[in-house]
Amino acid sequence: MSLALHGASENRAADDDLPAWSLPRDAGGAIAIRNPLPARVDREWALAGATGKGVRVCILDSGVEAGHPLVGEVASAVAIALDEDGQARAEPETEGDSCGHGTACAGVVRGLAPDSEIHSVRVLGSGFKGSGDVLVAGLRYAVEQGFDVINMSLSTTKRQLGDVLHELADTAYFRRTLIVASAHNMPVESFPWRFSSVVSVGSHEEVDPLVFYANPDPPVEFFARGVDVDVAWLGGATIRATGNSFATPAISAIAALVLSKHPGLTPFQVKTVLSLIANNVAADGRG
Repeated sequence: MSLALHGASENRAADDDLPAWSLPRDAGGAIAIRNPLPARVDREWALAGATGKGVRVCILDSGVEAGHPLVGEVASAVAIALDEDGQARAEPETEGDSCGHGTACAGVVRGLAPDSEIHSVRVLGSGFKGSGDVLVAGLRYAVEQGFDVINMSLSTTKRQLGDVLHELADTAYFRRTLIVASAHNMPVESFPWRFSSVVSVGSHEEVDPLVFYANPDPPVEFFARGVDVDVAWLGGATIRATGNSFATPAISAIAALVLSKHPGLTPFQVKTVLSLIANNVAADGRG
């Protein structure tokens, strides 16, 4: 095994001799950044008056039933398919939702962030089935589109997909796209919710959809309403459902509210805001 040492072996004065990713002397002023957060971050500052306007939320799921009373307009919709050579491609959506799951997630987002743009990327077929290659291709497409928030109420237990999903999650993070992902409903290891570059979500039983909690013991970072939730379903209907899948779009929607009121926040900053305005976090630090 080879190791690379990253310390300087001699004093270097010329800027050309600086290591990669280094700043020359007195260059800090050229990259000055205004702190976008106030001294006190609370719900009033973060959410008051926000509607999600101007924020593009991608539902990476089973498709979305456009025109559903609880969903409304879908700004764009594609389906990820594999060609005969096994290569994934994004095609214009013609089938809508294949099983209701994506429509349910879109309805949760619309209910909390009514003026957000809903975009659909279908990676699941009927019976909630889909391949790992299609999932990866769908996430890659969504990241390339530069959506503000990507809702992933799904995960994979296939460890061989972990590396590429991790790479895509990090790419999204650095491109200022926030991925919000469901923890698995069973106590198993799955991805991408376990990556620190995404916002991971589990469920709670409270009724108020704006109530959410920060978890002091990750990897699940937040708990949102996900038990006995009335959600949109196929054919303009609704059903009552339980699962982390339905808690996740609640956090996606709250993130969309934050971003609509404070555009330009990075995923790191949005996650910080969510942590500070969670219902179990008090400004005085006592909880």
